[in-house]
Amino acid sequence: MLYYLFEYFESLNMPGAGVFQYISFRAAMAIIVALLFSAIIGKLVIRLLQRQQIGEVVRDLGLEGQYQKKGTPTMGGVIIIASILVPVLLFSKLDNVYIILMIISTIWLGVIGFIDDYIKVFKKDKEGLAGKFKVAGQVGLGLIVAITLFSSGDVVVREKIPGETVMVELESGETVERVATREVKSTITNVPFLKNNRFDYSSLLWFLGDQASKWGWLIFAVAVIFIITAVSNGANITDGLDGLATGTSAIIGTTLGVFAYLSSNIIYADYLNIMYIPHSQELVVFIAAFIGATVGFLWYNSFPAQVFMGDTGSLTLGGIIAVFAILLRIELLIPILCGVFLVENVSVLMQVSWFKYTKRKYGVGRRIFKMAPLHHHYQKKGYAESKIVTRFWIIGIMLAVLTIVTLKVR
Repeated sequence: MLYYLFEYFESLNMPGAGVFQYISFRAAMAIIVALLFSAIIGKLVIRLLQRQQIGEVVRDLGLEGQYQKKGTPTMGGVIIIASILVPVLLFSKLDNVYIILMIISTIWLGVIGFIDDYIKVFKKDKEGLAGKFKVAGQVGLGLIVAITLFSSGDVVVREKIPGETVMVELESGETVERVATREVKSTITNVPFLKNNRFDYSSLLWFLGDQASKWGWLIFAVAVIFIITAVSNGANITDGLDGLATGTSAIIGTTLGVFAYLSSNIIYADYLNIMYIPHSQELVVFIAAFIGATVGFLWYNSFPAQVFMGDTGSLTLGGIIAVFAILLRIELLIPILCGVFLVENVSVLMQVSWFKYTKRKYGVGRRIFKMAPLHHHYQKKGYAESKIVTRFWIIGIMLAVLTIVTLKVR
């Protein structure tokens, strides 16, 4: 909103109004406002939740200190959502297709998570929203994202035209020869380690010949749905210790911010041989708000937590990360960047699958871990909660650095 106001001021030649044209300024303002907003409303929301007796329902898992968490306000994810949306609404271009998709994703998954928390807290149903409805909501969002990316004329990538060159004048006044480019709709995505650093979903339909590019969007849509479902559930599973999901999401968000800035800058994108994505610069403002909101919420969510985000927050954080990566065409880096979420998810799948298999074969179920997800395994081994969280953060930072390093492994 402020962007359009200052755009009007600039048209009147008001001094300083043009500063809103700079992505760096608006991103800085977004992260500051998100931090301050989450810090201010965080305390107010916690008091409101306490007055309404909206507290955590604790199941007996045999974990040390778990009953100390009983009654801690939950559904604090509304703090994160509000702290993201307010600066985004203030400092971004609201007619940008990428911003529209991110706002829809935030609200969409926030509503699903809120309904789940509402059922747990007010209906006293520990299972919450049935899994099939959660998955249906995630699939629905995946379809919205995929269809928008397929149909919107503003969603394009710039690719090089082999054998053609153009003369480009630099800011210094120097003229240089560059490979010619064109803006196209495509199912191509960034990926290191492969030839030309590109992977085209249409290539999976090679047997269709010339029709492969026409139907490649179906493969892309399936990938989008799977990624959104997997990452949002991974974040949900990771949210089991104070500050674990919040801190990990902040680390991931910072890394995505680096990629968003580089992918939206034609000079950096060309130098690093990653896809330049026109109109995506507004995503820098969104991810700045995301970083500010998660760090601000960590003030109250770090050990010992004064508030839990609940599914309202965890599903939203995971979904935002997934959709954001898809829009930047770096979704194939998610297994590295979101390695903590992935391991937590896999640990549950391994535990459940092995237990069912051994019970069917031997009559008694056996376990791989003392308890799943993985962070509870270390709790069972006697590690302090704060130490587990800190070490997971360190691993998250290492994975983030590795993800950034892939920019040069091409």
